[in-house]
Amino acid sequence: MASSGSVPAALPVPKKRGSYNCGRCGLPKKGHVCSIPGPAAKGGGEGGAGGAAPGELKPRRALHFDDVVSEGLAEAAVPLSVAAPHRPPEKKARVEVVDVEETAPRPPGKTKARVEVVVDDDEGEEVSEGWVEVGAGRRVPGEVVVEVLRRLAPRAVAASAGVSRGWRECARRVWRAAEEVRLRTSGVRPVGALLTRCPALARLVLRMDSDVDATMLACIAFSCPNLQSLDISMANSAVNRITGDEINRFVSEKRYLSVLKLDGCSSLGFLNISCSSLSTLWLSGLCSLTKVVINCPNLNELSLDFPKQDNDSTDLVALMDGLGRTCPNLRNMHISSIHLCNEAVFALESANLRGLCMLSLILGSKITDAAVASIVRSYASLELLDLSGSSITDNGLGMICKAFPHTLTRFLLALCPNITSCGVQAATSQLPLLRLMDCGKSLCANLRPEAGRSYLGDITGGIRFCSKLATQKKQQPTYQKMIIKHNNLKKLSLWGCSAIDALYVNCPELVDLNLNSCTNLHPERLLLQCPNLKDVHVSGCRDMLIGAIRNQVLNEFAAVEPRLPCKRLADGSKRVQVPHFMLEQLEEAEKWGGSRRSQCNVHLN
Repeated sequence: MASSGSVPAALPVPKKRGSYNCGRCGLPKKGHVCSIPGPAAKGGGEGGAGGAAPGELKPRRALHFDDVVSEGLAEAAVPLSVAAPHRPPEKKARVEVVDVEETAPRPPGKTKARVEVVVDDDEGEEVSEGWVEVGAGRRVPGEVVVEVLRRLAPRAVAASAGVSRGWRECARRVWRAAEEVRLRTSGVRPVGALLTRCPALARLVLRMDSDVDATMLACIAFSCPNLQSLDISMANSAVNRITGDEINRFVSEKRYLSVLKLDGCSSLGFLNISCSSLSTLWLSGLCSLTKVVINCPNLNELSLDFPKQDNDSTDLVALMDGLGRTCPNLRNMHISSIHLCNEAVFALESANLRGLCMLSLILGSKITDAAVASIVRSYASLELLDLSGSSITDNGLGMICKAFPHTLTRFLLALCPNITSCGVQAATSQLPLLRLMDCGKSLCANLRPEAGRSYLGDITGGIRFCSKLATQKKQQPTYQKMIIKHNNLKKLSLWGCSAIDALYVNCPELVDLNLNSCTNLHPERLLLQCPNLKDVHVSGCRDMLIGAIRNQVLNEFAAVEPRLPCKRLADGSKRVQVPHFMLEQLEEAEKWGGSRRSQCNVHLN
């Protein structure tokens, strides 16, 4: 009799199935006789049936259900030739953040673009030129990725270095082969971190958001031994603190430097540059130079820009006089200063610059027709002449037209109040090669108040002289008419010419017309016969004038005019339906032919 405390019967244990493959060689067991001897019996000798050589590795089982596997047995089951090689831990790339100026306009409220430049510390690592994975298991040759990255902006190239090791190698190859870099940055450290990755750099353009001093020049001189062109411009309120001595030292150290452009050079003090390889020199923001020596025998282009400051003490006469002795091959010269005068132009005449092709002397209100006569005597092959802001008259325009009829292609006369529409018309008619003409703000109709006059008045029994208040003239200002006919003119600028009330332009090659702020131009007195016109600027004009310009250049009515699918008989008796095939030919001709006018843009801003 079983007791109440008896143990219940144990549950049946499920059968444990063994391996279907041989545990020695891994082949299926069915009909298989293994030729590999089994393991040696416990306490057996070396030559036992199941024994194995001391150095022989045991074969790995294909399937097994062993619960406990010793660590030493697991290591011995895998040959050393098959085991994965030991790899050192991968180094993390060092990242520098650089602000880059974007070409596309940035929406308001967005910050400027920042570039993360991946800088590797392992300089001795070889560049892999194999295949690079681009995603979804697809691989392409590294040369293809490099060619694609070369066509991207610096920001995209720097971002691609963080994708994978292969992309990082391709980005590194792009930086190494880069010949021109354009950056917007706010310090020396990001510039130095990037320039060390570009050993072949030849052209560098920097847009600085912070102050610049000699440290930047030293960094560029050390990192770019083969630099050929350097352009540094200032943004926002950044200040250029580079002195004249530092510029001279930098230029003398760079044997291959040919282009130097610096902005905001207000701290120079003096200028003493001696370089045989320099061909282009642009310096803006100059102020009160005590000494100017530019000893560059191969200099072709010179631009010196002085701000509008009355306290500027630069001796422009001595500057002009020294250019002929030290820069005999000068071809393009631009000087901007309110202190330009006839004496400076006379000194330039003694410099004997016979090869000069471009002469720009702007903001010189003291330049008159006497200076124009000196220019005509000194140069015989001017292609560009810019006398904007001068006090020349129509007589000076006549001398220029007689001296350069076969060479002058660009003529700029903006802000010249003493010229008239007759002189401009004569210039366009006597210069057949002219392609650019700028008369902005020269033909103005300003209402000038009358001068104050005195009259007698009777006050408290006595006689006293009283001054009459100045009043505006009652008569209207004299308006001018302008007729311009030219076969080669491409750009015409009449911005701010409020004295023009009638305009006729017949220029078949004209593509750009600027009529901004032509407030007194009547729509009925405007005629534009320019079939190739592409851009018309009408900011500040009246609405009726803008409508008249649209009707003439856009040809809106011709586009909506219905086409009648019928024609008259030869004798003109009646109209008959045009066959369908003739309509198809007409549509094909309009599709491929040049009878339809090109689209013209009217800019209101």
